[in-house]
Amino acid sequence: MGDYYNYRSRKGHAWRFSSSSIKLLLFMVALILFSGFVAILSTKLSSWEFLSIHSWLVGYGGASDSLNTSLSASSHAKENSESAASVVVVVVGVNNNAEEHKQAISDEISAFNRSSSSSSLLDFQAADIQESNASEEAEEDLQISGNETRIASMDLSTKTKRQKQHSNLERLEAALQNARSAIKDANFRTQPYDPEYIPMGPMYLNSKVFHRSYLEMEKQFKVFVYEEGEPPIFHDGPCKNIYSMEGNFIHSMELDKQFRTKDPDKAHVYFLPFSVVMLVKFVYVGNYDLSPIKKTVRDYVRLIAEKYPFWNRSLGADHFMLSCHDWGPHTSFAIPYLEKNSIRALCNANTSERFNPMKDVSFPEINLLTGSTTGLIGGPSPSNRSILAFFAGRLHGPIRPILLEHWENKDDDIRVHRQLPKGVSYNEMMRKSKFCLCPSGYEVASPRIVEALYTGCVPVLISDHYVPPFSDVLNWKSFSVEVPVSDIPNLKRILTGISPRHYIRMQRRGQQIRRHFEVNSPPKRYDVFHMILHSIWLRRLNIRIHDDHEQAIMITS
Repeated sequence: MGDYYNYRSRKGHAWRFSSSSIKLLLFMVALILFSGFVAILSTKLSSWEFLSIHSWLVGYGGASDSLNTSLSASSHAKENSESAASVVVVVVGVNNNAEEHKQAISDEISAFNRSSSSSSLLDFQAADIQESNASEEAEEDLQISGNETRIASMDLSTKTKRQKQHSNLERLEAALQNARSAIKDANFRTQPYDPEYIPMGPMYLNSKVFHRSYLEMEKQFKVFVYEEGEPPIFHDGPCKNIYSMEGNFIHSMELDKQFRTKDPDKAHVYFLPFSVVMLVKFVYVGNYDLSPIKKTVRDYVRLIAEKYPFWNRSLGADHFMLSCHDWGPHTSFAIPYLEKNSIRALCNANTSERFNPMKDVSFPEINLLTGSTTGLIGGPSPSNRSILAFFAGRLHGPIRPILLEHWENKDDDIRVHRQLPKGVSYNEMMRKSKFCLCPSGYEVASPRIVEALYTGCVPVLISDHYVPPFSDVLNWKSFSVEVPVSDIPNLKRILTGISPRHYIRMQRRGQQIRRHFEVNSPPKRYDVFHMILHSIWLRRLNIRIHDDHEQAIMITS
């Protein structure tokens, strides 16, 4: 009986143990299944949250392409040993639309992939502390005597000097980053009060952004002018002919007290003050052989690159040249980095001749026969302009023969002349005309564009591959007419198709932005000198320079 009881007891215990095990097993299986379900659901939710945050990337077509492009561009920039500057896109001249959102996205992606983040000011402060600590530790280690002490002191001095130079550059870059942020946020801030002028209206791609950028330029932009070289090729230029802007800018820059700095460590950009017009006059020997001109420029850049560290530091990316001569672009080809990296301010802004609007600056060709604008500015109201369109000029380049063939002495409304009749004033004809035809010559730039704006005549740009002056901030379509060369036979139909009301608006807008093309001595705010500087300022904002003491000079002979 006892055995039987023990058997039943053991059997009951085993059954109870088996039942508990099954229950535990079922509970563990249920727990595993539930955990797996939660994990899967969590993954899905996390993915959805990411997509919900970034779904507006897809909402504006091509966002994923922009992402891939930015990532590949960043990777390519790191691999490219020839480049010393990282690209930073600044939103300037973008209307409040989808393009602005896409640009902002590209900015953030580019900033994320750069070694210098958007919090560069905080990084810079931390770097200062690290450098200070390193210096203190180095001083504590100088517990040696004799020549070893002097050697260690020299090493410390050299190290401290290099750190100071590096920190100067980082201070500049940190301040520029603050300027970039202020410019990007311009649309969301109250427009600053400006007692002299507040740009506004459809003449600007984005007036608030332009205004903020201009004020930031006035606040901090500094230019160092290399003093090497002697006039007339260097530090000189013409002021009383069709290329007058070369000499005008050089003289204004060298006399300037606001933007010019004598301390190269405080400069954002470095000006190469040679005049292509003077090179053509004193170096060119004929037969369209530009090699003597190119050799002079190459020798000059080699000189300043050996004397100063700044060209090597950026391979010319924070240097700029300025030329209004037709051969300005060809002169820059003397040094690959001058053409490829440097900011080239050119009247001859021809994209078919490697003009790059993202890097280079287009500024106006102004024919100042007397050296000033006296008597050139002003004109009657639209109601007192009896001529539909006007042009007078000799055969020059491939476009004007087409214009003369179709319109010379063919129509009283469109006055096209190879040479004006005796006693007829060129300026008076522009003042009597509603539209002034501005066809390119052998090169894309034409002084007629500014002459039209001066006289209140709406300019008609007839050219191919031309980037109009200051088109980084100005909306040329709002105050001018752009006609492709192929549409020259349709000129009258195009111009008469513009309603009187729209024409009056265009003419009034041209008068409002005319101040940006006026030449003043001394320069005035927002005039042509300051607009050229502003365009250079924008290009400097588009790069970030990193200090690299191992960067070598590379100028081909």
